[in-house]
Amino acid sequence: MTNNNDELIEQIRRLKKETKAIILSHNYQLGEVQDIADFVGDSLELSQKAAETNADVIVFCGVHFMAETVSILCPHKTVLLPDMHAGCPLANMITPQRLLEKKMEYPQAIVMCYINSSAAVKAESDICCTSANTVRLVQKVPLDKEILFVPDQYLGSFAAAETGREMILWPGYCPTHIRIQPQDILRLRTEHPHAKVIAHPECRTEVTALADAILSTGGMIRFARESKTKEIIIGTEIGILHRLRKENPGKSFIPVSEQAVCPRMKLITLETILWSLESMEHQVKVPEETRLRAKRAVDRMLEVL
Repeated sequence: MTNNNDELIEQIRRLKKETKAIILSHNYQLGEVQDIADFVGDSLELSQKAAETNADVIVFCGVHFMAETVSILCPHKTVLLPDMHAGCPLANMITPQRLLEKKMEYPQAIVMCYINSSAAVKAESDICCTSANTVRLVQKVPLDKEILFVPDQYLGSFAAAETGREMILWPGYCPTHIRIQPQDILRLRTEHPHAKVIAHPECRTEVTALADAILSTGGMIRFARESKTKEIIIGTEIGILHRLRKENPGKSFIPVSEQAVCPRMKLITLETILWSLESMEHQVKVPEETRLRAKRAVDRMLEVL
């Protein structure tokens, strides 16, 4: 680590103490960001940690919809997103207006909304879900109820296959996970015949069909820790490799694709975190009416769990 990074880290820690702040980082963030964070996790884990914290300020190192979710759960706290350009293309594939139009087509359907969506879309939904709990939540929906699942078609397809439920799927997808190809898994299985393959449910169906386990990033972390397998092929955004290798030094982690990079996740750096703490920007605040409606959907998810 360079002297410059050491200085940045020292300043961040000082300001964090002065402002009574906590730093939360998603598993896809740069390694240096994960290392400075107080907690690293997946969307569900970060939401739960935010709801529990006594900190006055939450510096969220992830993308915009995640910071919005923290604002939904912690309305009296200052939520900072170090770079407002850190958005999510998947979340942008659905709008509240388009969801309302689809709800008119299926007025009796339960709207299950992946957490990778805006607060305004959550506000038009009945219940939220994450990649870690979608299957369990679908299983809780009465069989006589239709499910309109938004916005990720591949997560929805995975949950439908696991539960045997037919669902109405929004045609959204993650541009990063779509880069993970089945032929790459087949090649890596040949090169590493004893390795296990784990894939994120945002991957296309042809990819998850080849995986030994389909897991959220939090699930991948636990799998790596608990598995006796020494080689694991990873089918998700490559930022997670930093944590996997750091926490499991005796194991080898091979990415399915080096192209599986979310450029928006990589916008947050030590420099932007320091700037965020110095300036108390960019503050993410969900309007109260939207927040209350969105919170109902998030609360239903947390209650079921």
